[in-house]
Amino acid sequence: MDLSVYFFSANDRYDFGERYRFILDVARFIDQRGFTAIWTPERHFQEFGGSFPNPAVLSAALAVATEHIGIRAGSVVLPHHHPVRVVEEWSLVDQLSDGRAGVCVATGWHQGDFVFYPERYESRREDTLGQIETLKRLWRGESARFPGPEGRELEVRTFPRPRQPELPLWLVHTSNPRTWLEAGTWGLNVLSLLTSWEKLEENIAAYRVAREEAGHDPLAGVVTIGMHTYVGDDEDQVWELVREPVKQYLASFMSQQRNDEKAGGTSRGTDAAEQDKLAELMAEDYYRRRSLLGAPDKCAATIDRLRAAGVDEVACLVDFGLPFPTVLAALPALDDLRRRCSPEVTSERKPTAVSRLASAGGNDMSWYYDRD
Repeated sequence: MDLSVYFFSANDRYDFGERYRFILDVARFIDQRGFTAIWTPERHFQEFGGSFPNPAVLSAALAVATEHIGIRAGSVVLPHHHPVRVVEEWSLVDQLSDGRAGVCVATGWHQGDFVFYPERYESRREDTLGQIETLKRLWRGESARFPGPEGRELEVRTFPRPRQPELPLWLVHTSNPRTWLEAGTWGLNVLSLLTSWEKLEENIAAYRVAREEAGHDPLAGVVTIGMHTYVGDDEDQVWELVREPVKQYLASFMSQQRNDEKAGGTSRGTDAAEQDKLAELMAEDYYRRRSLLGAPDKCAATIDRLRAAGVDEVACLVDFGLPFPTVLAALPALDDLRRRCSPEVTSERKPTAVSRLASAGGNDMSWYYDRD
């Protein structure tokens, strides 16, 4: 199992400079110890994740501070950008990192973010998928035509040229199961969170079939799962340490969602007490079932289960509210877990997942499309 590190901070009680120095410190540590990549997101205009308005800028710094790890956007919200700018920026990151750039693309969902291109909000999913082939073509060095002044079309070829001949691309999944099928059809990797073990297995199996049906190698796509991560010696001590930060992290996320629903006229009016209780229950569930929070044996068992489900990589979310020195001090334990879970990974699990899907209905995907 590959392990990477993922950032998506819940708050900015730290000075921004402190946070960026912390990210660089983490990057330097994992770079020298065999981790796969570092992920930074794109967020705008709010406290939740507000340290990350442009992953390409931060990734340029990470590229020159490291030598080995992949430098990845997790994610670039494509409806906020012109595809030419995305390719230009990430080609520069690819040059600075000597060919280590990777990009996960997202549709966006927070209405307040669409100050850039408000007209794209309703069509954000179609706009995102519609840009995939353009990104690939521009990255390869092909030209593309775009609307220019006075109704003319302009032909564009981007510079600088990247180091990698192909751009490693992920598609982020939040709740819509169709995302897995679309990622498979386009030959993309997938970045997701774990909401249900059963749905995860179904989604991965459907993804492999979709890749094969579209003519892509069904085993080649990378499935990356983000998980809250803190590895310590004692279960009770770890729970007491992470309980409140995880709870506050989830509360911040739910508050953001509620504000967006309110702006869209769909809020159901959750009161503060109900939200606090819900965040508490979710934090307990995250700790016990859906995280790498706890002692090494518990975390290793979770990784084993992820591997059996067909996951290729765990993106360890370490920046969820713990003090920076606490996170840094725990990185050696996370590295121990990485080495413990690093035996060679066979490809047997992926055909098994596909065969389970086939036994449920062959390659007829109607049962999958009919899900909520």
